[in-house]
Amino acid sequence: MIKTNEYSIGILGGTFDPPHDGHLKISKISIKKLGLGELIWAVTKKNPFKKKSLYSLKKRIEKCKNLTKKIKKIKIKYFDQTIGSTNTIDLIKHLKKKNTDLFFIIGSDNLTNLHKWKSWKLLTKLTKIVVFSRKDYDAKAKKSVIVKSVNKKKIIFINNKNINISSTQIRQSLLS
Repeated sequence: MIKTNEYSIGILGGTFDPPHDGHLKISKISIKKLGLGELIWAVTKKNPFKKKSLYSLKKRIEKCKNLTKKIKKIKIKYFDQTIGSTNTIDLIKHLKKKNTDLFFIIGSDNLTNLHKWKSWKLLTKLTKIVVFSRKDYDAKAKKSVIVKSVNKKKIIFINNKNINISSTQIRQSLLS
């Protein structure tokens, strides 16, 4: 377990379209390995890099709550209206408190493009980036712009068994 401040919060953001066991597995691992007091599933209305969602926001939030109901440390939240933005950095600024360690949880596939996100440098200053293995992305992620530019103590690579499930795969199977 990683030593954290008085209260640590993990953030797993996304459209969760739909949420699945892979999200749940990385959440459980994060809570345990990082010693999190709370893990927030920050459900966003729309991913700026993707097309239309399969499920409505209301349905996705409901599915997230059903999937996580047995794990008290996981909280399902929708912040887009509260913070007036879908940008991760605005969410992080909103959640950052004086004595709080924030852990931003992503897959190695997202690490390869994180440098394209709004205010990515500030994001890496305000949080620790927790990177979970995704098939075919780990080597590229470890050579990414972020890894080359950020203090190594700000990035935590989690050695997890491959989780061969994704929301994209689920949507494709439902649509075919």
